Amino acid sequence: MSTLTAISNKIKTPQELSRVVEKMKQKGKKVVLCHGVFDLVHLGHIRHFNMAKKEGDILIVSLTRDKYVKRGPGRPIFNEHLRAETLASLAMTDYVSIVDSTTATDFIKKVKPDIYAKGVEYKQKEKDVTGKIYEEEEAIRSVGGRIVFTDDITFSSSTLINSYLDVYPPRTVKYLRAIAKRHSIEFIIDSLQKLKNMKALVIGDAIIDQYHYTHSMGKSSKEHLIVNRHVSQEMFAGGSLATANNAASVCGKVDLLTVLGEKDSHREFIERKLNPNIHPIFFVRPETGTIVKRRYVDQYSNRKLFEICFMRDDDIPKSVETKIAQKIEKIIGQYDLVIVSDFGHGLLTSRIIQLICAKSKYLALNVQTNSANLGYNLVTKYPKANCVCVDEMELRLASHDKFSDIRALTKNVYNQMGCEVMIATRGASGSLCYSRTEGYHETPAFAYRVVDPIGAGDAFFAFVGPCFASGMSQDLVSFIGNAVGSLAVQIVCNREPVNFVDLSKFITRLLK
Repeated sequence: MSTLTAISNKIKTPQELSRVVEKMKQKGKKVVLCHGVFDLVHLGHIRHFNMAKKEGDILIVSLTRDKYVKRGPGRPIFNEHLRAETLASLAMTDYVSIVDSTTATDFIKKVKPDIYAKGVEYKQKEKDVTGKIYEEEEAIRSVGGRIVFTDDITFSSSTLINSYLDVYPPRTVKYLRAIAKRHSIEFIIDSLQKLKNMKALVIGDAIIDQYHYTHSMGKSSKEHLIVNRHVSQEMFAGGSLATANNAASVCGKVDLLTVLGEKDSHREFIERKLNPNIHPIFFVRPETGTIVKRRYVDQYSNRKLFEICFMRDDDIPKSVETKIAQKIEKIIGQYDLVIVSDFGHGLLTSRIIQLICAKSKYLALNVQTNSANLGYNLVTKYPKANCVCVDEMELRLASHDKFSDIRALTKNVYNQMGCEVMIATRGASGSLCYSRTEGYHETPAFAYRVVDPIGAGDAFFAFVGPCFASGMSQDLVSFIGNAVGSLAVQIVCNREPVNFVDLSKFITRLLK
């Protein structure tokens, strides 16, 4: 048998391994399981595998499928097939399997090993930010097995990758090392966890994003247009709905005040998509539907081809405005933070803006430019805010300045609004933050592969608002914001929010 064949024979599906393990147990063999990503196999892994195998007769190593590896852009470095082949090439491994899940829990229940071996770093279970070690331990006990912790030299794949592989350009590496010196990983994650004590009110336009995936059939024989065949469609909770979902990843209690259309409200869909710790406060706009932005997307390249909007873009009726103003007046004092996502589609009228600015304990503001309001929906229409988040184009529109240095524009709008801090997102150039007390802080982007930029700005804003409100330093908030943005551009539209566990993993990976 050739070496390649022998390696290939070691790699089994979970179903195949379930049968193999059953036969091994009938022969009196004890089966041990190790699980992980194993992006870069190193000495720490080798020793872990060797110690694990001493606990039994057969060693199975399972690895997480690519699509479930949530360690940020560019990870895993090596795809699931290469990782499986590497593990199968090791002498101590008897079988290898690719697991279609974020954890080993389902795999354990299916394969039923006798022992589940984890590294010594998991012995203090409370330090596992994912909390999945508890589920995995329960799973191994449910099949009559036990968990063991190997105790030997440990290494970090992330540290080795960051140190020896050119994942980021020198400027970004220098920046990350400087951040790591000022703020420990434990301090950053603990600071984020403390946001759970914060109660936030999100106010803004509800938007349903629709993606209609198509396949290009070629040019029409009768018209000067490209014909596309409809393949499938997907619907997302966007606008303030996405902002609320992202904010709910870190804030313990989030209330959402928004307007739905009387016709085609999509209310059931929206309620189903909202995070469980979000309490929605819906108002109804008569004689129209909830805003829908339908994009036609090439299914292979994920490029947007065409967009149709179903919406009214004038102000909400006075009767609805009065009801909303009365509700805001009544409840706004209850919140530590008010997060305003203004898409310029009629909810945020002058009256409501004045009320929010006057009554908020802390106001985080994001005013967006889009095709429906280009040049009209400017951040400067707000008389004041504590934290202002805009992108570079929105900053230039507010300044009526196309070419000046971004630092000067940021400072000018900052002074005009009298806010505490202003942060401008700049796409591939990262972000620029300014405050009178801390000056300028530039943060590079951490993503070098973009799946979909839509929704990334909402996620960025939803995290930096609570962070600034809690009193975190400018450099730390900028770092967290860019980490969130880098994760968000890996997600199609607003398919899911950036969650706390994935962010914690990414921050750990960046700073190790």
